Formats: sequence, C-alpha cells, structure tokens
Amino acid sequence: MTRPRTIVATYPLPTAFPFGFPVVLDTNTILALWMFQDPALPHLRAAADSGHLILVTRDDCLEELAKVLAYRQFGQSPEQQAALLAAYTELSRPVEKDDWPTWELPRCLDRDDQKFLELARDSGVPLLVTRDKLLLKLAKRPAIAAHFAILTPEKLETLLAAQAAAAA
Repeated sequence: MTRPRTIVATYPLPTAFPFGFPVVLDTNTILALWMFQDPALPHLRAAADSGHLILVTRDDCLEELAKVLAYRQFGQSPEQQAALLAAYTELSRPVEKDDWPTWELPRCLDRDDQKFLELARDSGVPLLVTRDKLLLKLAKRPAIAAHFAILTPEKLETLLAAQAAAAA
C-alpha cells in the first residue's frame, strides 16, 4: 500500500535577492549576527550591514532583544547591551503594530515567537529568519507559505553566498 504524497507548501523566494530585500530576524538570529558574530554567517551579516537586506522590526521585538541582551549568562555590560541594541536599531526599519491588513495566522506553540510571525504578516515581509524549530515547522503550513518564507540563517547564508559567487 502506498502512502499519499504530502504536499509541502513553501513561499517562493527570488533566485537573487534584490538590494533592499526586506526580512524579519528573530532575536536569536540577531544575537548570532551581532553579539556572537557567527563566523558561519558572513554573507548574511554583510547583507544586513550594507542595506542589501532591510531589517524590519517593531517595538515589542526590540523590547525582547533588550531583555535577552541583559541575561546574565551572556555577560554583557550595560554599555555593551546598549551598543548592540543601538547598532541593530540603527540598521532596522521599524513598523508600527497593527498598521497593516491582517489574515489569520496559525499559533506558534511558543507565545514569545508569535510576534515574529505577526511582524512578517503585518509588514508584508517575504522572509522570516530563525533557528527556532517551532517557527520553522510553521513554514510548511499553507496559511504561512502563501505569504512568506521561514528559513534558517544558515539556509539564507547559502543563498546569499551563491548569489555572491554568481555575481563574481
């Protein structure tokens, strides 16, 4: 007996990201890029720093970032926390909550991550970047995949590296 094929929905991304391509980064991705300066993500960091990717955020996402930066296990002084938050805030484009038409989102099991789905939805951003397994699992849901993609920073790094290699 053969099992029916499962159709997995995925949002189509461009083969080459145009300059100014908007993305939402979750808090852990921001930490990987700016606090830990993950050496495995050089193209992603360069694309964010250069404006090739437009980093879209809103107040509650920045509040979470400030809260996480203050976690004792990270050992960041108040000055380091403020500098990192200021650097990210300067690079990002804020949007106001509830400024855009909305459609029904599936619920993320981690309520703290729901805001990133809402931000991508409400701002019309085509890409949410995260390592969070619960968010990544939602990428295959038709209600999400019809409107935006959810990728890991490593997958986006691979796409950006291929684009850079093709341009060279």
